[in-house]
Amino acid sequence: MTKLTQSKRSLVDLALEELGQRLTSGIWAVGSRIPTEPELAEQLGISRNTVREAVRVLLYAGLLEVRQGDGTYVRAITSPAEAMRSISRASLREQLEVRAVLEESTARLAALRADEQDIAQIERCLAVRGEQQQYQNADDFIARDLDFHLAIADACGNAALAELYRYFSRTVQLGIQFSIQDEALPDPDLASHQAIVTAIRNRDAAAAAQAAAAVTGPLLQALDTLLPPSAG
Repeated sequence: MTKLTQSKRSLVDLALEELGQRLTSGIWAVGSRIPTEPELAEQLGISRNTVREAVRVLLYAGLLEVRQGDGTYVRAITSPAEAMRSISRASLREQLEVRAVLEESTARLAALRADEQDIAQIERCLAVRGEQQQYQNADDFIARDLDFHLAIADACGNAALAELYRYFSRTVQLGIQFSIQDEALPDPDLASHQAIVTAIRNRDAAAAAQAAAAVTGPLLQALDTLLPPSAG
């Protein structure tokens, strides 16, 4: 029986790795039913909530499927870790395009599902973020900007989608730092970000998605100019 222990990586990541090994090793064959959440929680020595989050990611990735009233079954056995490595080898522009899609999706869902506490947290993060010009350290601004977008992802009501956003947002940021270095990228002003918050508070899903697209669009256009074809 495998017991997972806390480390710098989240327990969800560790659970994903363990479940992925069961898929790729053949312990769980395609078409077989996996243990229930309580059974997995006991086997791994973690909470049911952590198991649920890990299973949701595998469901979202298409490796598992739920059969109503019958349980969760193995749909494919491709390793989640290998899938993530493949994604990391994609071009920076491809990764950013995926992040843009995720930002539109999380903003749209947040407008439909966020409660008052979620919206208040988004507004607090935006207030802390402020404008780029007020920062002497670019890394500090990047961190505060990411906090704002993560708050929206956390408010979308879909844990798997929020986890995917976390992965892509950090991967893209690292790619930008390594590929462009000192080049200046356009950063939408506070008003552009406020438009997302306003749409979410107004429960206007279409406007929220449109505002999110307006934030990522200029960055995609800038990458086409700044990056050579092989890098983008």
